[in-house]
Amino acid sequence: MIGYVTLGSNDLQRAAAFYDTLLAGIGASRLWEMDRGICWGTHPERPQLAIMQPFNGEPATVGNGVMVGFYLESRADVDKLHAHALQLGSQDEGAPGLRGDDFYGAYFRDPDGNKLCCFTMAK
Repeated sequence: MIGYVTLGSNDLQRAAAFYDTLLAGIGASRLWEMDRGICWGTHPERPQLAIMQPFNGEPATVGNGVMVGFYLESRADVDKLHAHALQLGSQDEGAPGLRGDDFYGAYFRDPDGNKLCCFTMAK
């Protein structure tokens, strides 16, 4: 159902360095780029993540209550991606662990302050 998600950035070079490194760890790479933004994914026909400078020219701001979740195959993958994000300078928003019976997730923020989650439902 989801084709892509767009997050705003005020520093595309910094965001690109962060996402190039972070998303390579889960098999994603740049699918396209232009002067105002970059998009990553694993395939053009699968969900994608874009980082863009706002079209209206105003500064990008973090949406309160907005979060992007990356589904991963295992708890070990969640642990690894969360640790990698923190190594890249992300702000920790919640260590890896169970939330409920089956949801295993971890939370962090990108360099622009956008909240991200990596999670799995695998036991």
